[in-house]
Amino acid sequence: MEIIPTNISDVLLLKPEVYEDDRGFFLETFRVEHLAKQGVDVRFVQDNLSKSQKNTVRGLHYQIEQQQDKLLMAMQGTILDVAVDLRRDSDTFGQHVATELSADNKHQLFIPKGFGHGFSVLSDSALVYYKCSDYYYPEGERGLFWNDPELNIDWKVRDPIISEKDQQQPKLNEIPKKDLF
Repeated sequence: MEIIPTNISDVLLLKPEVYEDDRGFFLETFRVEHLAKQGVDVRFVQDNLSKSQKNTVRGLHYQIEQQQDKLLMAMQGTILDVAVDLRRDSDTFGQHVATELSADNKHQLFIPKGFGHGFSVLSDSALVYYKCSDYYYPEGERGLFWNDPELNIDWKVRDPIISEKDQQQPKLNEIPKKDLF
């Protein structure tokens, strides 16, 4: 597996080795030692699966309690996966990584604790599978306004479909310091 640091070095792009033949393909989606070689010590405890239609934007979400490292992949379709650095002492605070994950390219994105996360659906629909290093804890969930001009994220969708909750999240400069990392 090839692991590539992104423009925010703690966010990693994983490109698994894919073995294809006339029957289909095989790939290893996770091996703890691959991330350990990158200095990432993680134990995943929860797996999630999300299905969304074209132009859906989910996020930006993060947890201030029971924070989660995440490893994501698109099992069907194509998404633009986005991670926003919310670590206030980081040189890349407020910057983001955006990368296309698809069933075709089979890439994955590792997003560590301290980042807001979201994705948009670029294909007709998408199935997104992700591993989390802690259990979902609704009381600790927070959000960031998906279209904050300060973030300048090009979600690559027209007429985005966004939940009411995500439409009402604060902008980066409105988030209380206690809700940052």
